[in-house]
Amino acid sequence: MSALEREISPRVNAEMLPKWIGKTVRLTCKLLNFDSESERSFRVEASDGGQVVIQAINTGEPFRPDDIYLEVIGKVIDATTISMLGCIGMGNELDMKLVNDTVILIHDPRFFGKMFSY
Repeated sequence: MSALEREISPRVNAEMLPKWIGKTVRLTCKLLNFDSESERSFRVEASDGGQVVIQAINTGEPFRPDDIYLEVIGKVIDATTISMLGCIGMGNELDMKLVNDTVILIHDPRFFGKMFSY
């Protein structure tokens, strides 16, 4: 793992989660539903269409974002679960295909090498 990978929280999609277990990532997603019993987790749809369970921060109050689209920053627990460290509202309209194309591009070594060459 490079020094850069240890210092950043890369944007990922659901397909990429298994490669980032134990690491902090950013997942742009669409809110689907809440765990009706605990209200401590919720299900989202990632930019590539995969579903991910987000374990919300335990603040003593239910997590209820105002926006449908979110960027969740959190630690990857397993291939389908992220433990949320923070969350940014992204509004109620977002082109998820464009988001996914961007996620794929930033992980492309041909682009990444050019982006950081001096």
